Amino acid sequence: MKQIDVAIGVVKREGRILICQRKSDDTFGGLWEFPGGKRNPGEELEACLAREMMEELAIKVRIVRKLTAIEHRYPRARITLYPFLCEHSNGEPKLIECQQVKWVKAEELPKHQFPPANESLVNQIIRESSRVGGA
Repeated sequence: MKQIDVAIGVVKREGRILICQRKSDDTFGGLWEFPGGKRNPGEELEACLAREMMEELAIKVRIVRKLTAIEHRYPRARITLYPFLCEHSNGEPKLIECQQVKWVKAEELPKHQFPPANESLVNQIIRESSRVGGA
């Protein structure tokens, strides 16, 4: 089974989190996701995240901390998500690799449909944001 490693950013700005809607003709088209993408062989996760933010949205972020990695099995691949809590540092998101972007409050995340691998991350973000000084 194919193994795919993905670096993703939970990007915060002014108390809101950036989410992106996948293009309708992509895998999981129309679903929402946290921005990021596949790691190239030998690439550091932090470098992958910075590259993907520029390629997909033309933004820069500052990594605050690593979150818990998530493993998920799909029928054709095993995916490991490496999420990072980030602060937005530069640029307005452009629709380069997605069809829509939104800045939402953590409690609004369940109103958006995410791919199955993201479910535990969404729950983690909501839990942490409900704590003082959380995500």
